[in-house]
Order: sequence, then structure tokens, then C-alpha cells
Amino acid sequence: MIAELGRAGGIRPAKPLADDQIQPASLDLRLGATAYRVRASFLPGPQTTVAERIAELRLHEFPLKAGAVLETGCVYIVPLLESLALPGDVAAAANPKSSTGRLDVFTRVIADETRGFDRIAAGYRGPLYAEISPKTFPVLVREGSRLSQIRFRRGQALLDAEALRALHERERLTDDAGADVGEGIAVGVDLSGLGPGGLVGYRAKRHTGVIDVEKRDGYDLAEFWEPMAARADRSLILDPDEFYILASKEAVQVPPDYAAEMVPFDPLVGEFRVHYAGFFDPGFGYAGAGGRGARAVLEVRSREVPFILEHGQIVGRLVYERMAERPKTLYGAGIGSNYQAQGLKLSKHFRV
Repeated sequence: MIAELGRAGGIRPAKPLADDQIQPASLDLRLGATAYRVRASFLPGPQTTVAERIAELRLHEFPLKAGAVLETGCVYIVPLLESLALPGDVAAAANPKSSTGRLDVFTRVIADETRGFDRIAAGYRGPLYAEISPKTFPVLVREGSRLSQIRFRRGQALLDAEALRALHERERLTDDAGADVGEGIAVGVDLSGLGPGGLVGYRAKRHTGVIDVEKRDGYDLAEFWEPMAARADRSLILDPDEFYILASKEAVQVPPDYAAEMVPFDPLVGEFRVHYAGFFDPGFGYAGAGGRGARAVLEVRSREVPFILEHGQIVGRLVYERMAERPKTLYGAGIGSNYQAQGLKLSKHFRV
């Protein structure tokens, strides 16, 4: 669908799309040439464009051509190189890329006259913008950097509970024999120490150096992260406003004809946030694409109060959608996917 949309003019890039921009179920979105620092996050709402709100709220603007540092605690708006002219029956949803979420860079996509982030209505015609707010590490970005991705949907693709149970019986979507399969596959947190040396995760350090989002294997893990070993009681106290990388207890997979997304287990449990980057492409963890089931890496941030996580506690649900057609290339199958067959894993920027 993505290539077809591009050919039909539904996707309108300011610069030609790169060969590797189209992923199995999503399109990487690229930052444009100018960034605006604004006073606060916002939604434009009906009858208002994002450009109008930027004009009201901007503090200053700066070019990204040669690269620029986005500081923690600040909110930036960057017009994207891709704009849309969607057909009336095609909607879209955006999400941070995995590497963006694992750097604790809070990123959302905004469209004109919208009431919500990361959701683009069917038939939308207009520009797209990224709202970017680094929470832990300052980051270096430039024109063309890819922090977000977008999926396109036609009609109702989400599997209901009955269809998902049938798919699980055929494909074994998780290695948990007693999996909780309903409106999604329940995903719990691993605090038993499945990682090397009994490792359960990493806690981000404060006051670090800058991370170049384009630099692979460029940084020493110890300069940015504190490894955490399993406790005897297999629990973890999340400290307020700290950022953690953890892994799911279950290994999951996404068959070739489907895509998945991590959604909150219970929206009323607001003490912590899990998984900024929620998209899972077709072939994730799939044996035929080089996987053997893969752990979902969880980007966890506590909120105002300390919160205790227990081993196996359900923190999200993996919902599945049927693809319009099977992708020509699956996640991990020769496209340089960074996290196929992953366990507990930091973003591609760090040397372990």
C-alpha cells in the first residue's frame, strides 16, 4: 500500500524517498530543514493549522542542515519532508521508531486541524510535523533524520479476540503456554534476570553527553546507562522521573501477513508509561525471517510517585492487524533490521 500511495500522490515528499525508507509495514518520516523551539506542547484543534500555532508559540528557530542539538526539557516542532494527500478511505497512525523510544526522546506527529497526536484522519491533505522533546539525553539531529514512522490503514484491520485466538493457535504468537489472549496478547515484564549476568535492565544516567541519532555503535554503554541486576524478590522500584530499559517476559512473533502494536494494558494505571515505540513489523521474531521469537523491549518511565513492578506483571497488550498484502521483505530478512531475535537490548547507538 505504501509504494502504491507514493505512486498515486498520496505521499508527497519534498525530497525523493530513500530506498530504505519504506519498511515492511510503515514509512520512516524525515525531519525537514528547520526546527522551532516552542513554549509548550500543543494541538492545533479544528480550523487551526500547526504553522499558525508555531507562529504564536515559537521562541526561536534554527536550521538543521548541518545538524543541531535538541536539549532535554525543551519542546521543538520540526516540519517533516513528507506531506500527505490521502484518499478518503485511507487513514494513518504514527509512532516513534524503536531507536527513538530507547533514547527517551518523546516524539509525536501532528497534522493540521487535529484533536489528537499521532493520528491522521482519512482523506487528510496537508503537511506533517514532529513534536520532539528529549527527556534524558540531549540529541544531535539533522535534516533527514528519522525519528518517527507512519502506518496507513484502509478499513478495519484490527483482529478481534476470536480472530486473534485463532491466529495464536495456528502460529503460536508467544512462547508462554498459558498466554492471556483476548483483545490482545498480554505482555509481562521480566525481572528474573534472563539477561547475561542476571541482568534485568538498564537505568539511564543523568547529565550525559550528546547522542548523535545517526551514529551506530558510537557510544560506550557505561557513559549513559547503569546496568541493573535481578533482586532476590524479583521486583523493581521505579523512581519518579527516571527512565528504564526492560524486556518482556514473553518472546513474541509477528507472522508475515500481520503487523502488531503495543498498547497500554489498562489506561487507568497511570503510574508509569511503557513502550513509546509501539509498532512491530511483519516478521518480527518470526522464524522464517531469522527470528526465534523476540522479547519486546520496554521503555519505562515512572511518573510522580515510586512504583513497584513485580516479575511477570502485565504492562501492555500486543494487538494484531491484518496486512492488506504480504510485504515483499519481512522485518529482519535482509533489510538491516536492528532488533530481530532480540533479548534485552539498548538502541543501536551503544556498544555493549
